[in-house]
Amino acid sequence: MDYIYLHGFASSPKSAKAQDISDRFTQIHTKLKIPDLNAGDFSQLTIARQIAQVTAEFNNDSTPVTLIGSSLGGLTAAHLGQQNLQVQRLVLLAPAFGFLSHWLPKLGDEEVQRWQQEKYIMVYHYGEQRSLSLSYDFVTDAAQYQEKLLQRPIPTLILHGKKDEVIPSKASQDFARSRPWVELVELDSDHALGNVMKEIWQAIRLFCQLP
Repeated sequence: MDYIYLHGFASSPKSAKAQDISDRFTQIHTKLKIPDLNAGDFSQLTIARQIAQVTAEFNNDSTPVTLIGSSLGGLTAAHLGQQNLQVQRLVLLAPAFGFLSHWLPKLGDEEVQRWQQEKYIMVYHYGEQRSLSLSYDFVTDAAQYQEKLLQRPIPTLILHGKKDEVIPSKASQDFARSRPWVELVELDSDHALGNVMKEIWQAIRLFCQLP
């Protein structure tokens, strides 16, 4: 089994969650790949590009893959699982279901219209700790990745904070409700899940049958 971690939007492999989980995998002598989904050019980020990049990480010998995805990385992982039979298990941390419907209203109609007209917007990038430009292609691409398309019965564990201020836990509740292969665990935390990393690791270890 190969394990790959997908970090969130405007984040990086050096995020607190990525590093915490990476350290725990190291302690049990299990390899965890953490690709940099910024790919050296955040401005041209799309979910399609993330899917292509992660697929390229898969071994050609059809080794089964477990994907662990955080926020937008969780949404990307879910669509990878739908498209690729090599993905045999998903762990989704506060997955960004309905990402555009939660994010764009916070920007406001005028800002979104300006983005569409000018093609680029400045977005604060937590990994870089500065604002970077992002193409409007991100929005047009993301609009095609609808949750209704995710129907492959792949064993899935979702861990979502009850106080999530970015993607409400209801998004994961709605997703799990019609998919009996999905196990949802709600935690007393926010979107970052920083205060429940121990519980998250215990859940991952049990679900993935790790040593």
